[in-house]
Amino acid sequence: MALQNRVTPFGEIVAIPQRGMLMGNRGIIHDPRTRTLLSRRWTTKAWIACTLEYEGVRREVMSRRSWTELFFLDEATALAAGHRPCFLCRRQAAEAFRSAWTIGNGGDRPSAAAMDVVLHRERVAEGRKRLHGLPAPIGRLPDGTMVAIGIASYLIARGRALEWTEGGYRESAIALSDAQLLTPPATVRALAAGYRPIFHATVTNPIAVL
Repeated sequence: MALQNRVTPFGEIVAIPQRGMLMGNRGIIHDPRTRTLLSRRWTTKAWIACTLEYEGVRREVMSRRSWTELFFLDEATALAAGHRPCFLCRRQAAEAFRSAWTIGNGGDRPSAAAMDVVLHRERVAEGRKRLHGLPAPIGRLPDGTMVAIGIASYLIARGRALEWTEGGYRESAIALSDAQLLTPPATVRALAAGYRPIFHATVTNPIAVL
């Protein structure tokens, strides 16, 4: 039975078989005795996206009183949910994200904590995922941005809008005129300034719609 530790673009933590390309955390939010989530969904504003292993070690998932291992289909999913690259295990990506953040958002080069404050404000409203108006027409949004229509989410990549599913992205012909922004605006500006997230393989070869 799958553990409840997979994250959707809406930031929800669900139980599905697919583990994904990245791991991350929001602090300690599980009971190691039962390997189930507690009622809270974060204990820190530092929501990060990590490698699946660090220095050759893979963690035993939800097995101890340590941070709760969460999994993402890819980095675009993690960014949409409100996470950022980890400065420990993904230092190069984290520095690239910070540089793009500085260019896109202006001001001094921020600390990780300063980015976390902004991201937390932009990803959560009254305990739920915060949605935003689109900052530009769909065709002008940077690659890696995710938008939502109702309960469905779509990745903007390589001139296409691809629907997110737990197994990957699939082709979609839906009109996105009523879409709202899932990815925090500050992160979208970092994407526009040149940050390049890791995409799932189905971005190149989308799942066919049957």
